[in-house]
Amino acid sequence: MSESSVEWKKVIGFFKRKFTDGEHPDMDTILFLIGVQELGGIKKQFTRDDKINLMHVATCKLLEPFGYYKFEKTDHEAWPHYQQLKSMSALLPEQQDKLIKDAIIRYFKTNGLI
Repeated sequence: MSESSVEWKKVIGFFKRKFTDGEHPDMDTILFLIGVQELGGIKKQFTRDDKINLMHVATCKLLEPFGYYKFEKTDHEAWPHYQQLKSMSALLPEQQDKLIKDAIIRYFKTNGLI
């Protein structure tokens, strides 16, 4: 088993322990919760659009170290805004999935979560 696979299992284990009853979280759930963390963990009801925006915030934050996005500012409602520097569309879907997983692992390691 590769180091990346072992680390991904640690990420999934973190979510199973903290946020589910042992269920395997899907990618949208992981991105949503990272987005909430990046917004500052504000606890409120989120609209459907808010949830989509939170997943986008997470994606931008995760891919920033890889040169896909650059942080621009935080707006008056505390939402972070990013500038897209390059598109992931040149990557095959499998490559995109691997990049996102690697970015999530990096995020968790950087934040001392795994």
